[in-house]
Amino acid sequence: MGDEGLFRRTVYLLNRGGRFQEFAKAYASGDLVANRYGKQVNLFLEKQALSLHPMTGKPYWPLPAYFPPYQDALGRPLRDPGYGLVLLTHRHILMTKSRTVSNYWLRSLKPENELLLNAEDALRLGLKDGQLVKVVSATNPKGEWDLGPLGKKPMVGRVKVVQGLRPGCVAFPLGWGHWGYGATNLVVNGQVIPGDPRRAKGVHANAAMRLDPYLKDMALTDTVGGSVVFYETRVNLLPI
Repeated sequence: MGDEGLFRRTVYLLNRGGRFQEFAKAYASGDLVANRYGKQVNLFLEKQALSLHPMTGKPYWPLPAYFPPYQDALGRPLRDPGYGLVLLTHRHILMTKSRTVSNYWLRSLKPENELLLNAEDALRLGLKDGQLVKVVSATNPKGEWDLGPLGKKPMVGRVKVVQGLRPGCVAFPLGWGHWGYGATNLVVNGQVIPGDPRRAKGVHANAAMRLDPYLKDMALTDTVGGSVVFYETRVNLLPI
């Protein structure tokens, strides 16, 4: 099988992202970087300057700048006083997509997900590992999914107290907490197709994402890139 020691060194190297130059060699004289970028770096983006913001009609700012997050489509800052945690989402290696809930080998390894919470926040909020909580936000104070004819599904999950998450945040991995995809009973041509409650275990808290007060029925969006703002919503965790 080859040199076991070489394999272990290779894994050690890959787990740390590869090999890196010594920090002392990164800079040359005059506080310049030793490894210079050999191509042109554009700080002024003409395409940005010639494009108009779809909501305000004004040109986009074409130079590097900091824009405070948590704004509506018109660029107005939002404030949600009383909501003290920033909601984050991520993937778990055992549930990489929503459809992997149908893989029962993976589900047997991890039947449900958790709401990750820093130990400092857990102590401050009086929450314990494994405790059930509901996720609520300014635009979803009831903390539930409104599924129309399928009823309502509360965003309830178990707290997992960790050290490796920034204080002030709460994170949940996607892929659990289904209501469709075989998780609940369905009637097709008068025949009941029974759901599997194992597919409904866990929590999916996307319904807590902050809605844009100007657009009403849409989450906050990045008006330049067009994607949903996933990592800015302020929430609270209410003990069940």
